Amino acid sequence: MYNRSLRGSKKPLLTEDGSMTLFSAEFNEPYHSDRDGALNESLQKHIYPAFQTKSKQKTLTILDICFGLGYNSFATLYYIKKKNLSSKVHIISPEFDKGLIESLVDFEYPKEFDFLKNIIVQLSQNSYYQDEQFTIEILIGDAREILPALNTRFDIIYQDAFSPANNPLLWTREYFATLASLIKKDGVLTTYSIAASVRMGLDENGFKLFLYKGDKIRESMVASLSMLELEFIDMQLKKQRNPTARSMRDEEYL
Repeated sequence: MYNRSLRGSKKPLLTEDGSMTLFSAEFNEPYHSDRDGALNESLQKHIYPAFQTKSKQKTLTILDICFGLGYNSFATLYYIKKKNLSSKVHIISPEFDKGLIESLVDFEYPKEFDFLKNIIVQLSQNSYYQDEQFTIEILIGDAREILPALNTRFDIIYQDAFSPANNPLLWTREYFATLASLIKKDGVLTTYSIAASVRMGLDENGFKLFLYKGDKIRESMVASLSMLELEFIDMQLKKQRNPTARSMRDEEYL
């Protein structure tokens, strides 16, 4: 399904909020929405909804799928510093594009990430960074192979893979079963996708679903094994209204 011959083919792309992303030839789509903006998308579709329920926790374990340009991980650190939070954070992130990680030191990040320059250098060289407050581990390889071997349970999962249309193996019912086994009972999963197939795959694995509405940005979704104080999506009603909706399945793509 993946095309290694195209993996190194990426072009810089300026997004609406002024931050840069890349366009991937392998997946035929950008790493971030050019309409929503790379930094804005990370903050409003992942960091803000996650920390709405997790900002008071003293320690946080975060699964960032997949690392890519690192916007979600870096925006997490930016948010914590901006809000003067004392949370100690351990981020684990699979990423199969080793060349991309090694190139991060040369990428044009937004000025909000200027304080992260040393962290970016360390990650590009070692795929690892640690200080008294933050630990970031990039695990080089296929997420579908890495995740089942993890022993960590996560407070937050950023489900931010390339789209279901172009990277279906990271959106199937079986894949979501793995995430359900990794997330804590009160953990939160954030995702930009509100597609019916994604909702079905999460619902079939015991997740409760919630709509999240950011500021001047398209709606996104939060999922948890527990109830949250967010706008609840009634999946029973959704399934009654759309009885042909179904989750994506491994057997269709493997």
